[in-house]
Amino acid sequence: MATLIFLLLCATLSAIIFFFLFRASRCRRLRLPPGNLGLPFIGETLQIISAYKTENPEPFIDERVNRFGPIFTTHVFGEPTVFSADPETNRFILLNEGKLFESSYPSSISNLLGRYSLLLMRGSLHKRMHSLTMSFANSSIIKDNLLVDIDRLIRLNLDSWTGKVFLMEEAKKITFELMVKQLISFDPGFTWTESLRKEYVLVIEGFFTVSLPIFSTTYRRAIKARTKVAEALSLIVRERRKEIEVGERKNDMLGALLAGDDEFSDEQIVDFLIALLVAGYETTSIIMTLAVKFLTETPLALAQLKEEHDQIRVKKSENEALEWSDYKSMPFTQNVINETLRVANIIGGVFRRAMTDVHIKGYTIPKGWKVFASFRAVHLDQDHFKDARSFNPWRWQDNSGATSAGNVFTPFGGGPRLCPGYELARVELSVFLHHLVTRLSWVPAEEDKLVFFPTTRTQKRYPINVKRRGVSKLCKD
Repeated sequence: MATLIFLLLCATLSAIIFFFLFRASRCRRLRLPPGNLGLPFIGETLQIISAYKTENPEPFIDERVNRFGPIFTTHVFGEPTVFSADPETNRFILLNEGKLFESSYPSSISNLLGRYSLLLMRGSLHKRMHSLTMSFANSSIIKDNLLVDIDRLIRLNLDSWTGKVFLMEEAKKITFELMVKQLISFDPGFTWTESLRKEYVLVIEGFFTVSLPIFSTTYRRAIKARTKVAEALSLIVRERRKEIEVGERKNDMLGALLAGDDEFSDEQIVDFLIALLVAGYETTSIIMTLAVKFLTETPLALAQLKEEHDQIRVKKSENEALEWSDYKSMPFTQNVINETLRVANIIGGVFRRAMTDVHIKGYTIPKGWKVFASFRAVHLDQDHFKDARSFNPWRWQDNSGATSAGNVFTPFGGGPRLCPGYELARVELSVFLHHLVTRLSWVPAEEDKLVFFPTTRTQKRYPINVKRRGVSKLCKD
């Protein structure tokens, strides 16, 4: 028996060695991008994590770009990976989704979002779901159906702010309430909504952990929280199906999913809603927070933003809602949003996996290898943006701050996986900034710094001291 076990172990070890030797031999025959695979198994994972836990993660990519060029090979998170800091290569990767590349994310994210999340779907199902989401969040729908609730919910939240406020936490409450309203028509004030948000926090914390419950308490908590969220949403889906049977319909995303001809299963709908809640809740709230942080650190920009919004508010009564024409008359606000997206890089890039050997720029990316299209590296490159690492919203007035073609700015990705909620996010940010600067003044309560791992955020949730600005003085009689 012992001899048999020994022979099996030898055979297994030989197979593993043969696999790695075969792969190494194959890779030598290909012209890989230059780089360094680092230590066995670990690669350069510790270096990239250490860099992104600081306020300045740029040296990780800068050093490798200076040494190897804008396309280089590394080994992170357990796999050999080709990094691209080249806008043309990034665009090539994005546009060839489903042809040469497919989406690929760590198992911790895949397990927590579910196989039917928009991030992980592929093929015709992804195309249908993406198209449905785009149609629900387009300009016409926002103008006619969503803007009034966005304005109302943001005003309701800001009116409760007093004294010391942790801006990132408050922004997350706002964006979560907005997403719940838009997806399933739940208004704020329900105990259920806040309970669900707390479970979501636990789910997100598990995204960048070891995806083995036995080794990670955080991941174990995240899995339990995900189960609770899925159960709560499944109950809502079942109730809404019953309402439709008796002729009751709601004009929200869930209503659109149930009313279509696709006949999506409960599991598909729940996974889809979970991922949309994560996307709309986490990313938009961080952009809100960082826009305020950058504006606070740039007084001239904050003064110009206030002037733009005071001119809009003076034409309205105190609690009169913003209209679509108001949103379209905020040019400097859009500059601020663009610059916040460029500097903050909430989505620093995207992972893809090569479906076949891919030849680009004289190199070969082997089949099965991961690629990372780094938006952050391009957005902060001096070759593409003048004084790239400074917050300068005026650069967008006439593109005077950009030194190359417009396709270098990709905060919402691109290709078939372009973020379907990009216009909705802009509207929410614009309305938030309008009511913030016309209703409140603030100063930082204490110094706070940015970190970028596991997600972009401030270390202390950006505490500020707020005061009422006297909105009635700005408004028409």
